[in-house]
Amino acid sequence: MPDPSAVRRLVRVALLVPGVLGVAACGGPAHKDDAFIDAGVTGLLDIELTECFSDPEYSEFAGEDVVVYTPCPDGADNQSYLFVHAPDGPWDRDAVAELGWAECGKGFEQQWTSKDESGLDYYPILPTAETWADGDRAIMCAVYDPDGRLEDSVLPRADGVGS
Repeated sequence: MPDPSAVRRLVRVALLVPGVLGVAACGGPAHKDDAFIDAGVTGLLDIELTECFSDPEYSEFAGEDVVVYTPCPDGADNQSYLFVHAPDGPWDRDAVAELGWAECGKGFEQQWTSKDESGLDYYPILPTAETWADGDRAIMCAVYDPDGRLEDSVLPRADGVGS
């Protein structure tokens, strides 16, 4: 019997892909920050650790921006590499963003040492006030290539040889 989460993901991708409009790069390196995408974007909460995914794109079918899981070997815009748990308390976007940048930065440096050496960059994906009210305390850390798409998983192998 197939894994229910895998079936759900395949159904979602099958429904969304036909309506997703491609977005052309507008010259120059891309920069993504903590406002680029958030937990309120459809499909994001389905992305798990180490999985690759698209940038948010408008879907005619869904009538809103969506993120689509993409197998890393197929090329993707982003890859999740760490989840950080924010402490309970009242919603404070600035404090959550500060935590996300600090912890995602530490995780990035542990994996890739530096932006200059790796050619990669990172950004935190934050909960929203609405998802926070529902108990969401997860900050997703995503890595991307500012000069284009990831060609495969960019996570270093555990043996240090590369992916």
